[in-house]
Amino acid sequence: MTVIKGLEGIVAAASSISSIVDGVLTYRGYDIDDLAENASFEETAFLLWFGSLPTTAELEKLKRDLSDFAAIPEQVIAQMKLYLKDTNTMAALRSAISSLALYDEAADDMSRSANEIKAVKLQAQIPTIVAALARIRKGLEPVAPKPGASLAENFLYMLRGEQPDMVSVKALDTGLVLHADHELNASTFAARVTVATLSDIYSGVTSAIGALKGPLHGGANEAVMKMLEEIGSFDNVEPYIRAKLDRREKIMGFGHRVYKNGDPRAKHLMKMSRELGAIKGDTTLYDMSVKIEEMVTGQKGLKPNVDFYSASVYTQLSIDRELFTPIFAISRVSGWTAHILEQYEDNRIIRPRAEYTGLVEQKYVPVNER
Repeated sequence: MTVIKGLEGIVAAASSISSIVDGVLTYRGYDIDDLAENASFEETAFLLWFGSLPTTAELEKLKRDLSDFAAIPEQVIAQMKLYLKDTNTMAALRSAISSLALYDEAADDMSRSANEIKAVKLQAQIPTIVAALARIRKGLEPVAPKPGASLAENFLYMLRGEQPDMVSVKALDTGLVLHADHELNASTFAARVTVATLSDIYSGVTSAIGALKGPLHGGANEAVMKMLEEIGSFDNVEPYIRAKLDRREKIMGFGHRVYKNGDPRAKHLMKMSRELGAIKGDTTLYDMSVKIEEMVTGQKGLKPNVDFYSASVYTQLSIDRELFTPIFAISRVSGWTAHILEQYEDNRIIRPRAEYTGLVEQKYVPVNER
């Protein structure tokens, strides 16, 4: 056997959902630049699930369904209120998503139509859960979803308890488009491994959230914001980064296993960071981020990935740092569920082998002789 650590370069599945070829990310053949500039998140989710951009009628139906399904069971809200206030937000989200299956009578219905409905339900309900978790942690009551609002608008409304401005809505909507899918990343692979056993869609998404929780996957943007907070001001950027480079410490938000010439999503978030800073009259976070990029790229040749500028974007949207990864999940559940549906369509249990490196030819010794 040949061991490929981390399965790097191993093709583990055939998929028609998204691709990364020569540094270009596409969803169903559409360049991410095209979608980020022109498509809404709802259009993008439909594209991932059903393989084509929706017609006007299809888009309106999806928006109605997302609105109709957005409310979550009162039992789930009651459960979330029992979580410790300092519980890791992703751990809380993982538990809440898992509990949704208990209140869905079709949870174990494995028909295509039932699973499509569950995909839309999960997409509709995860923003409600994340917003509720955020408010409960602050001692506030959850805000019920607003009928007819877009997913990005509704999330900000439920989070803040007031109508968000359209600039913020557009920025978040674009961020959701950019994070919606990314080929066979760790969380998506975890989801496919789980449902390949013919487990239910809720189990698959719960597994994905568990994988996304790790700092080497979804948690990187939180680490970037923590770094910016530690630096504190533009004048501190150079000595702080130089010291980390001298100590050969990892600087979060840079480099990517599958992008050698830069993450194509980063430039859109960089633009949003600049625009949001200008609107707020304070470009400090953007300016600091640009300076960090100049130093890291200049000295190490590493370019920013999607996490780097998303940190300053979400902060300028007045979103707390512990919600960055849950927002990633709000977007990526569209991709997870698209991959789950695809796995069900042509399923084979995912069961790789391992090279054994332990002891051999051991003989049992009775306990009183050891």
